[in-house]
Parts: sequence; structure tokens; C-alpha cells
Amino acid sequence: MILSRKVSRAKLAEVVANLAPTAIAMEACASAHYWGRCWLAAGREVRLINPRFVKPFVKGSKNDAVDAEAIFEAALRPTMRFVPVKSTDQQDLQSLHRARDRLICQRTALINHTRGLLAEYGIVLPQGPWRFIAQAPAAVAGADLSELARAIFSELLEQLDDLDRRIKKLDATMVALCRTNETCRRLAKLPGVGPVVATAIVAAVNDGRQFRSGREMAAWIGLVPRQYTTGGKPRLGGIGRRANHYLRRQLIHGARAVVSRLPKHDNRRSTWLKALVVRRGFNRTIVALANKTARVAWVLLNRKEEYAAP
Repeated sequence: MILSRKVSRAKLAEVVANLAPTAIAMEACASAHYWGRCWLAAGREVRLINPRFVKPFVKGSKNDAVDAEAIFEAALRPTMRFVPVKSTDQQDLQSLHRARDRLICQRTALINHTRGLLAEYGIVLPQGPWRFIAQAPAAVAGADLSELARAIFSELLEQLDDLDRRIKKLDATMVALCRTNETCRRLAKLPGVGPVVATAIVAAVNDGRQFRSGREMAAWIGLVPRQYTTGGKPRLGGIGRRANHYLRRQLIHGARAVVSRLPKHDNRRSTWLKALVVRRGFNRTIVALANKTARVAWVLLNRKEEYAAP
């Protein structure tokens, strides 16, 4: 150990420059990718570690010094898996997705809140954001409400219109980015993959070279069964919690759109999916298609090939 003391953020770059290390290990947490890019530009090796892989090396009570020692121990393991440092383009795409997801959550909460209040006045509207946005103004205008209630619902609907306008603006930005990015355009040719899924994949894995196969990438996303094996007896459960939840959700939404339209198609993929729905059920078929989509996406990313439909 050469140095063990607390360093402020403002002095971190100076302290690291004076130490002149060849490799720097950090937990993959907030601002880690920024510092990783800074030190990669300075010619140093950067090893970002998932905090879940650092925890087994923590000895005794948890504090900053013990955490730093645990990161050091974890970084020296020959089989340790590291997180690739994201580029600024990846961070831009990921920030766009996080902002859009936050607005969608706010819109859903506002719709549920407004629907609940309207039900107290006998106005029951169907579920679904598009149905609610289309029918709510006319329902409020034609209802027998007091002036105060009408003013309250008008204000809530104005907030809903503002949120919907912001989401559409981010969607348009996402579509424009997808059209200008060659990798996103190739991914968007996959069934069930549009601008949202394509840009989410690029933001998360870039070219996918950190994975040895498409199966590894699908497992990282969380599209494989959870395994518990003991005494040579494997047990497979449902998809586990350890996953990139956002990317998995988007892939499953895309797969659901494909499976829902199976009666309109009769190609090889549709025949396989129809038989799988009969044999294993609708939800398992969706996960299976999302898994296959992730594997094909890895091939397109890794080999820079164009998608050829079967």
C-alpha cells in the first residue's frame, strides 16, 4: 500500500497523476464512466467492476477504506469480469432513454391519478394511455361537474398534454438518431426491433465485443432461465433478477408485438412461434423470441452484417 487517505473529487485527477498507476480499478457506479474516459485518454488501463462482484471481497465492517481494498482484491482476480467504459455517444443515447422512461412513468402515474378521481364522479374511462388521452377531454366536457372540479381536471389534462408532447419530442429525436446511425439501422431490420430497441442495444453494449457469444449477451440482458444446480441435479426456473432490466423490457415489448401479429404471417419464423405458443404458452414464447432477437443482434453487431430474414 502506497497511499490510503480520503481524496476530494477536485483533487482526484492530481493525486492519480502523481501516483502514475498503470491500471485503475473502480466500481461501475455514478460518474465512473466519465473518469474511465479521462484515464483512458491519459493512456492508463481502466477496470470497472460491478459492485455485486466487489461485495464478496469486503472484510469486516463496511467503510470507504475497506471498499477500496475490496476493489483492489477483486481487480486482481484472473476470472473477474469487467464493465466496458461507455463512450460519450453511448452515454448520450442512454441519457435520452432514461429521460424518456422518466417522462413515461410520470405520464402513467398522472393518468392513473386522473382516472381514479374521474371514477369518483362516475366517469369511467378505458385503460391505456392513448385511449385515455383521446377520450378524457370529451368525457370531462360532457360531464355534470362543478366549476371547481372542472378546473381541477382541466389542469390535470393540461399537464398530461405537456408530458405527451415531451415524450413525442424525445421519440422524434430517437428516430432521427436511429436513421443516422449505421448500427441502429441494421438492428432496426430485425422483427420486433424499432428505433427504441435499436438505440437501447447500442447504448448498452455498443458493438457487443465484451461478450463471447450471443448466448452470453442474452444471459446478461436476463433472457435465460435462472439456474440452481446442486449434486449434479440442475433446476431451471424463470428469468432471474440479475439483468439489464430496461433493455430486457424493451426487447420483450418488441417480441410481444411480433407474437401478437402471428395470424397475419405464415413464414418459417411464424410457424415456429405458433407451435411454441401451443406447446409452451404465450408468455414463454415472448421471452424465447426476445432471447433469439438478442442473439441475432449480437451477430449483427459483432460481425457488422445485414439481417437476412429466413
